[in-house]
Amino acid sequence: MLALRLARGSHPLVLLRRLLVAAASAGVGFLLLCTLGWAVNHPSGSLLRLLWCVLPLAATLQFAVAVARTDPSTRPRSGLSAVGLGPAQLTALATASTMLSCTVGSMVALLFFLHLRGDITGLPFDGAAADLLGAGQPLPLAAALTLLAVVPLLAGAATGLALRTRVTRPAEGTGTEPPATPKPAPSGLPWGVALTAAGLAVETYASRSGSGSPLPMPGRFEGSPAGVLAGWSLTALGLALAGPGIAHLCGQLLQMLRPGATRLLAGRILMEEAVRIGRPLGVVCAVISGGFAAAALYGPGDERPFGPLTGLGATLVVGCTVATLLMAVLEARHARTETTAALVRVGAATRLLRTAAALRAGALLAVFGPLTWIIAALAAVPLTG
Repeated sequence: MLALRLARGSHPLVLLRRLLVAAASAGVGFLLLCTLGWAVNHPSGSLLRLLWCVLPLAATLQFAVAVARTDPSTRPRSGLSAVGLGPAQLTALATASTMLSCTVGSMVALLFFLHLRGDITGLPFDGAAADLLGAGQPLPLAAALTLLAVVPLLAGAATGLALRTRVTRPAEGTGTEPPATPKPAPSGLPWGVALTAAGLAVETYASRSGSGSPLPMPGRFEGSPAGVLAGWSLTALGLALAGPGIAHLCGQLLQMLRPGATRLLAGRILMEEAVRIGRPLGVVCAVISGGFAAAALYGPGDERPFGPLTGLGATLVVGCTVATLLMAVLEARHARTETTAALVRVGAATRLLRTAAALRAGALLAVFGPLTWIIAALAAVPLTG
């Protein structure tokens, strides 16, 4: 009940973020129900189609956790502990808010699915996708409710796990500036590079072996070997692990060759935010490179065009990963609010802060942009060969 009251009194932008979580949950729930509808008439390939829903599900969970981390109503504050809302209670509140948003999305997905299936009449487009959704066969209610409960339960568990270690940082004084000694480099870069190389190798081997078992995507994206999905998953995991290390390296590059105040400030802040920004940036890099590889494999003239459900899944993956990156940027901006205020108090010009922000963005784009293109090219070569 408290989570519902806070949701009603939240800022419009906070409500918009929660609605986006509900929309993403609705999309994943609809894909899961479509897989169930397909399984009613085609039980043989339903499990393989269900595996393709893992990608949008993972992207949605990542986005839900990012929204929960940036929710101001669940951020620890000194005055809330006096009324019994400590870090543990706020974590439980954030978990309940996330589950509430995802549950609303799942219910919308169920109504939309039943409407397109033809079970709910009296509205436009009644039964428009009856053949695709297995109309004419009874829908297993227990299985449908189980699939719809997957997103809220997993999102709540992921949110609680991500926020349970969050502690209230002590209030900083008026003289707070970026630390003289930056944080050490993240240790995941070697593992990330190794996993990325392994993923590309697995994808190459799977694409060249014509005897692999097909792993059809929801829609008309047929005949994709299971090894290609496994290889891309390893590549995405590797880039997510390597992202913080690469972002930390970008901060070091900004401070090379006698840096001035602007480059020094930009590099130190980027090194401090490497873990928070680098991980979602690595995931975005993996998604974009995978999109380029898929576009090269299934171009406009291909005889196997993307189906509508495949397009929905791709939209969810791309949209959720980009939105998660934006949430990470917002969280980083909030984390350095006191530092920025301290710099302004000691005479730092606003132009200096804006230029430092532009340098950070430019350094990340200069490194992650070519990296994305290289990964996409390496992933597309075995698929198109």
